[in-house]
Amino acid sequence: MVPTSDGDTSVRESKGCIGILTGGGDVPGLNPAIRALTIRAKQEGYKVIGIRSGWAGLVNMVRDRDADNSEHYQTLDYDIVHRTARSGGTMLFTSRTRPSHLPKGSVPAHLADKFTDDINDVTTEVLQNLEFLGIDTLIPIGGDDTLTYADRLHREGVKVVAIPKTMDNDVAGTDYCIGFSTAVTRTIELAEALTTTAGSHQRFLVLEVFGRYSGYTALLPAMAGAANRCVIPEHPFDIDHLVELLARDRSRNPDRYAVVLVSEGATMLGSQMSFESEERDQYGHRKLGGIGDRVAEALKTRSSEYADGRSINVVSQRLGYMVRCGHPDALDSIVPMAFGNLAFDLIESGIAGRLVSVRNGVYDSVPIDVVTGRRKTVDVHRYYNEERLRPKYKTFVRHPLFIMTSDV
Repeated sequence: MVPTSDGDTSVRESKGCIGILTGGGDVPGLNPAIRALTIRAKQEGYKVIGIRSGWAGLVNMVRDRDADNSEHYQTLDYDIVHRTARSGGTMLFTSRTRPSHLPKGSVPAHLADKFTDDINDVTTEVLQNLEFLGIDTLIPIGGDDTLTYADRLHREGVKVVAIPKTMDNDVAGTDYCIGFSTAVTRTIELAEALTTTAGSHQRFLVLEVFGRYSGYTALLPAMAGAANRCVIPEHPFDIDHLVELLARDRSRNPDRYAVVLVSEGATMLGSQMSFESEERDQYGHRKLGGIGDRVAEALKTRSSEYADGRSINVVSQRLGYMVRCGHPDALDSIVPMAFGNLAFDLIESGIAGRLVSVRNGVYDSVPIDVVTGRRKTVDVHRYYNEERLRPKYKTFVRHPLFIMTSDV
């Protein structure tokens, strides 16, 4: 039966089965990608299964047709994905589960007797679960952590076509990752809103933004005029120099405020990253946070040296989840649609082991192992003025939409 233009997908699912999952942090744009891929696949005669809670769904499910696995996977259709098409977050839920490094306390009860080490590799179970579900091709949507394990499965023989997602825009091999545009848009909006308070009280405004190893989420909003200065993980900064620059910016502003965007992974010269606690997730990451407050305190205590002996107060705000919640912007509605269709095109062509991508404004794909080859970071020499602690504003000719590329 041929599907109608209004979304009727009552075709025979004879071509195979596609699995989709989302891992890591949520971002706006995940649901449009799930929707695009599901509708296209259903129209072409595929069954689509949504794996719930990232890799956890493939770890925790029970291989028994009579078991209740509704928390771990679900069959997707037009009605299900259409309801969430323009919403933020992920309808499939997410987690930071890492099947190759699963702590004993996270091993599900039905596997407890089989995996008893402090840290366990349960990949054999994941492979058997994929076979149990009849999944022919797996579509993981995520960042470096999620996609690194996806590459592991590809090397184990699973057909994988990956979609890049991260607000930090730090997945190698692609100029764009789902969620980045909305993060930049929200950062600009929130910075603009908070300047009304900073200006009213003639203060410095310090905004801490996401960016563990890559400074794109600070650099692009600063380039768009959201801040006077920005500090990024790729370049340890001299705090006294930053204070001096911001004091000068403030004195030149008729509204008497100045703004700095601080990547969460940025460091002062001679110091290390700032963390909220010692606890690590399954990928070995400690939760970052606090560098913005450290910068704010330094600005307050040292500003008198550059402001005629008068200490300047500070408004300090961690933007955090405010830039990753809510609906996607226009780009994070359009790009996920294209990525979902790109992934399906690869499946139809019998191609696997790829990461869909955007390179210099053109949609394409690259080998999935690019995510394990190197970390995507800002080319400081090309894009960042180390003396002025701000982006470079030249050589835009032939650059892509978001200026800074992955250069792979």
